[in-house]
Amino acid sequence: MKHQISLGRRLLGLTIDWLMCYAIALGLIGDTSWTLVVFFVETFLLTALGGATAGHRLIRVKVVNFQTGANPTLRQSFVRTVLLCLVVTAITYDENGRGIHERLSGTKLFDLRKITF
Repeated sequence: MKHQISLGRRLLGLTIDWLMCYAIALGLIGDTSWTLVVFFVETFLLTALGGATAGHRLIRVKVVNFQTGANPTLRQSFVRTVLLCLVVTAITYDENGRGIHERLSGTKLFDLRKITF
């Protein structure tokens, strides 16, 4: 079953996270050259702890284990974040709409709008 998240929603979530990390780097550190480091820490910790970054939560998606649908493991979150920061892996998709960073980490994005109560 394909539940592809559109490229537009993915980019919106990523943009929200990047701008938030830019603001944190500028406000707390006073140097925007630290934005990627802040982005890495934010993405890894929030994905590992809750399956979603701030941008993911706003666009209503969640990172899950591809096989089980459970929250990603620490290893999966780390691999996904490293590959996401390399950018090329995040903009290259397979036929199911999963980026290389998701395939190699064993994760996928789940659309929370599909949940009905």
